[in-house]
Amino acid sequence: MGRRLEPGKLVIASHNAGKVQEINDLVTPFGITAVAANELGLPSPEETETTFAGNAAIKAHAAAKSAKLPALADDSGLEITALDGKPGVYAADWAEEIPGGPRDFYRAMARVERELSAQANSDRSARFVCCLCLAWPDGEQESFLGKVDGTIVFPPRGTQGFGYDPIFEPLSQRKEALAFGKKETFGEMPPQDKHAISHRAHAFKQLIDACLS
Repeated sequence: MGRRLEPGKLVIASHNAGKVQEINDLVTPFGITAVAANELGLPSPEETETTFAGNAAIKAHAAAKSAKLPALADDSGLEITALDGKPGVYAADWAEEIPGGPRDFYRAMARVERELSAQANSDRSARFVCCLCLAWPDGEQESFLGKVDGTIVFPPRGTQGFGYDPIFEPLSQRKEALAFGKKETFGEMPPQDKHAISHRAHAFKQLIDACLS
């Protein structure tokens, strides 16, 4: 068992509205009110680590210290087998035309397809990885790693979710979709169905077992 997270305010150390909404949906049943970092005017710290766990810890501790509240940070990305795990922790960077500029994930998804098409290897397997770091103002932390395996498809399908969701077809599929002889990307799944099987959901289940049960 980890340190218990008591009901009350929890800072979500992210400026990504999609991530904040997903995490808020997961914590609300436990009497926790999620507050996004930008609502509190918190800056985004520089992510200088090369692992999901390292970057999640940077964000969580910075938010907890500034807000004087528990803070939850997510660092996640897409690892593609044939690209030696890229884009990985740099998944969001692939969506930027210039460093720090506006993000266009359709640009990033097109880059994924170009780089895969240039490979002699036809392997299109991939996984989404998520590390959740829960930090307290006193410096204590708990970290949880979740993964979900799948396949890269192109062109993008669906308008649900965010990021690379429209080109990621998870191995685990909804019975409703399979009944019609099709497979869905995360971009095509209703949010509640994606939440049930996603990398973030797997990491969050560990957090629940350790800190909320």
